[in-house]
Amino acid sequence: MDTGDKPRYDKTMKPEYLTNKDFWAGLLLIAVGTAAVAIPITYDYPLGTARRMGPGYFPIALGALLVLFGIYVLVKGLRGGGRIEAGWSLRALIVLPLALALFGFLMSRAGFVPALVVLVFASAAAGSEFKLLEIIALTVVLTALSTAVFVWGLGLPYPLFAGH
Repeated sequence: MDTGDKPRYDKTMKPEYLTNKDFWAGLLLIAVGTAAVAIPITYDYPLGTARRMGPGYFPIALGALLVLFGIYVLVKGLRGGGRIEAGWSLRALIVLPLALALFGFLMSRAGFVPALVVLVFASAAAGSEFKLLEIIALTVVLTALSTAVFVWGLGLPYPLFAGH
């Protein structure tokens, strides 16, 4: 019984795709997209048409796009790609959820613009490469674009500042 050149299977070896970040990102996108499609269908939200969208139209369309994009990323991960590097940023795990909660808290109390400024600035502070001038520029641009798209373009009833 000669084992010669045959490689032995080592039970401690993981398949390469299990350590690939694109594979896991693709699975996450597929899961979120599937949930975004399933929830409106479960609650019987009317789909409507492209001209007269019902409450189920946008989540189903967005969910379907997420699933398609997730499949693309997953296949890209199966072909190869970046490995998951060890290490978690404790600062990001704490600051990002707090920034989102603070955004929700400030929306009704301070207005859209201050809430968005805090969200962008705090989210940037969660990263390890914080450069003040870049973050200020990013905050100004994102706040202006978000205001133009959501408040003026789509006409969403968000007060820009408290009391307005």
